[in-house]
This record gives sequence, C-alpha cells and structure tokens, in this order.
Amino acid sequence: MKSAVLVIDVQTIVFDVDPQPFETQHVISRINTITAWARKQQKPVIFVQHDQPDTPIAYQSEGWQLYRELVTCEGDLYTRKSTPDSFLNTNLKELLEELGIEKLIVCGYASEFCVDTTVRRAAGLGYPVELVSDAHTTQDKPHANAAVIRAHENSTLSTMSNFGMPIRCVSTAELLATPELLTQ
Repeated sequence: MKSAVLVIDVQTIVFDVDPQPFETQHVISRINTITAWARKQQKPVIFVQHDQPDTPIAYQSEGWQLYRELVTCEGDLYTRKSTPDSFLNTNLKELLEELGIEKLIVCGYASEFCVDTTVRRAAGLGYPVELVSDAHTTQDKPHANAAVIRAHENSTLSTMSNFGMPIRCVSTAELLATPELLTQ
C-alpha cells in the first residue's frame, strides 16, 4: 500500500509566537526526521498550509509561510486549505489519487483541530492513517494543557473503528523502526 506523509499547518503564524506550541522543538525535529525518512523511501511528502484572505495568514503572507525550522526539499508537494479539513475544497484527494496513495502518515498542528479533522476525513474517504503520536502539537487552552490535548487526540482517534479504516497512533521511533508501516 503506497503511503505519503502529510505535514499539516506547520506555519510561521502558529510557531513563531510566545509561548510556542507544546514541545515545538521536539515536534519540528521529529517532523524533519519523518520527512527525511520518507524521502529516502521515495514516498511523497505533502505540506498542507492554511490560508485565509485579508488576515495575517493570507496566502503568501509572512504568517502563511512554513516555519523556518521545517526542512523542505525539491520534489515536496504543497496544498492550501481554508478550513480544518485538509480535503474540503482542496486538491488533496485528487493529488493523492494521482500519486496512487492509499495510506497516510499524519503529523503537524493543531492536534484538536486540523490534525483531528483531517485524520477523521481521511479515514472516512477510505485511507488508513498512521497518526504520529509525538509529531503533532497544539497550544495550551483554558480547559486543558497541550500535553493533555495531544494525549486525548491520540487516545480518541486510535480507538475509532466506525470509519472502516484503521487509525493507528505510532511514535516517531516506532515508525522509523518499522519500515513495513509504509507499505502495509
């Protein structure tokens, strides 16, 4: 089963702030490790960027740019979105079909919004998903800190079976140590 890595919303507007998202440096390092690993396996790396006209995250604005510490390479792919769902009103599904992608490895920002919504939608569209449990993040909220939110998302998403497609949570270390995850 051919897979691709989706990196969701790792953009300047949400990472170049104080305070930064939970474990920013660790998460960025893990994402860079995952994308380098995927490229060596000749698997597509797709960066998803949120944009909203007439806001600090408008297309091509400074806030819209990928975070400076995120490593990109020639051959990486990009798509834009305007909702938490990376598939809604975007070319992502068509891009995945064109590439023959049958499985997604997901990481990025924000755990409880864009990551959650995209994972659920991917499963609903028939894609098995590997959510990299330690490579997605968010900011603290009034009701829960970011560590709790990420743990909640990992627990909730990995127990969902009603989509008919598996959503598994795997750590970066587990993903890298299990190359067959890319082809299962």
